[in-house]
Amino acid sequence: MSFGNYLSRGVSRRAFPAIVIGFVGCLGLLATVAGDDAPANKNGGWAGDGMFSSPFGIGGCHVRNRNAGDNASWVPEMSAIGLRVFRTPHAAWNDLEIEEGKWQWEEFDKQLKYLADQKFEFGLLLHGNARWNKLDKPGTLPVNNLQGWSNYVTQVAKRAQGKAKHLEIWNEPPNGTGKDQTPADYAKLVVAAHDAAKAVDPNYQIGLSAKSAHVNYLEQVIKAGAKDHFDYIVLHPYEVLNGVANNSGADAVYMGIVPTVRRMLAAQNPNKVNVPIIFTELGSDASKGNDHQARALVKAYTMGIAQGVSCIQWFEGRDGDSGPMGLIDAKGTHRPSYTAMEQMIKHFGNRPQYLGWVLLNDQHYGFALQGAESTILATWSRPGKPPVVDFGKEVKIVNPITANVFAARSIELTPSPVIVLDPPESLITQAKTNKPKPFDWGGDYSNAKSVSIEFGETTVEKGLHTLAGADVAAAVIAYGGSARAGNVPGGNMFTVDPNFFSYTNAPIEITAVVRRNQANDNSGFKLVYESTNGFKTAGGWYTVPDNKKWHTITWKIDDPQFVNYWGFNFNLESDGNQFNKYLIQSVTVTKRAP
Repeated sequence: MSFGNYLSRGVSRRAFPAIVIGFVGCLGLLATVAGDDAPANKNGGWAGDGMFSSPFGIGGCHVRNRNAGDNASWVPEMSAIGLRVFRTPHAAWNDLEIEEGKWQWEEFDKQLKYLADQKFEFGLLLHGNARWNKLDKPGTLPVNNLQGWSNYVTQVAKRAQGKAKHLEIWNEPPNGTGKDQTPADYAKLVVAAHDAAKAVDPNYQIGLSAKSAHVNYLEQVIKAGAKDHFDYIVLHPYEVLNGVANNSGADAVYMGIVPTVRRMLAAQNPNKVNVPIIFTELGSDASKGNDHQARALVKAYTMGIAQGVSCIQWFEGRDGDSGPMGLIDAKGTHRPSYTAMEQMIKHFGNRPQYLGWVLLNDQHYGFALQGAESTILATWSRPGKPPVVDFGKEVKIVNPITANVFAARSIELTPSPVIVLDPPESLITQAKTNKPKPFDWGGDYSNAKSVSIEFGETTVEKGLHTLAGADVAAAVIAYGGSARAGNVPGGNMFTVDPNFFSYTNAPIEITAVVRRNQANDNSGFKLVYESTNGFKTAGGWYTVPDNKKWHTITWKIDDPQFVNYWGFNFNLESDGNQFNKYLIQSVTVTKRAP
């Protein structure tokens, strides 16, 4: 929501579903991963797909992007480190057609020229409503005047012809749409924009967009009429990146965004299964720490390139009206994320080729790429004690956050990423072998009948994970090491390994084993899950009977659609403070026969 007021990017900038109240500080963990049934990215990882010349992009909030003058306060510093892709000049309908039939192009033309002079390529975000177009309700899609909307698209397309060819339709729908407006309303805008732009120039590319990683909404829009009327997909997966930034141990969630979208496209619009996917906004709040933000940036681009995201347009270049999100703060000081972006472009190059993934010490993710001058390996540790990795030879290692380069045979990995230059050929060979395999999240559960998690002295995750992460278990032992307290942040939000189940409308069964706390306080919950119609409650409220023994409750669900829209698949939701008053021993998800 870079074109409105900043609400909160620590968890979400959007209206947040009630199911996560009490756990918002932990949002964004969980996962989807490419399985054998997921269509492969046509390039198998970024190597150029005709969208933009580089996966490294940048954007700005409203007050940093109204015109060329706003851009001048930060864009040259982006160009200086090699950034060449910009999200969008300001092209809102309300600021261009100031009266019906009266257009104001001066600032728009200046901004297009300024960005080109700064060596940037860009798409255009088409959104807004002309002030003269009186809507029944403010803040809604202008479907009351599709002729006016189409004319707006036509005029912008003519003005920008030869300067931009990618037209992103609306910002984060269903954000910015009316309370009663449906995916069908957004589909009408998309179809009208598609037809108007293609009439000006068939080479224009139309972007179908959704907030967060809202694959369900994209599906509904396609089914409602947008099928075959788009050329790329736009997402803003802030919440999923939060889990990566917090080092929760579920990087596989982020790695699965593109495969999940492609599963949906294969089912709903096969002609578009391989369209480019762009994250036109993605960022991390620097209020959590400047290094925290920089680590998030390196991981976001590394794993984005690995899964085949065409371009990530980091939000944002310099702090403006959306909080401390910039590579540069409001006073003009460079944050470590600025250095990290510079180092990534330097060593990855503008056309990196993804080679594959490895598990260093059989546990820690490493991503191999053909970089600017050599093969490289971007790596960091998973949660837990920092491991020592021996490369078997002396290598050069880059700390992208500090730009420090040093030679070493081994390194103690931490959650802060490093870039290994010219790593051992054996690791590259292993990475290439792993590339077509399902991405590892503690094993391959592609053919499993069930997945489970058990809590105790150690947490045993077998294809099922919690938002809290296994490293929290030691602090929440209860009943002699046989359970986790229900009030552990994120401890009752769950995600399945998507190799087991992702974007699959097939029946499942979820079983939980619980008991009341030692004080035998009244407690209970309901199960809320991702369904084909959004989040939904399975059955009704369950009251935990007592603390004398463990109690088993089972839900049979016929309409699941797990896509990790908010970063998890299902939640044991409690009212008030009842989540403080029960314990969870285990949870199991089982596939049922159709």
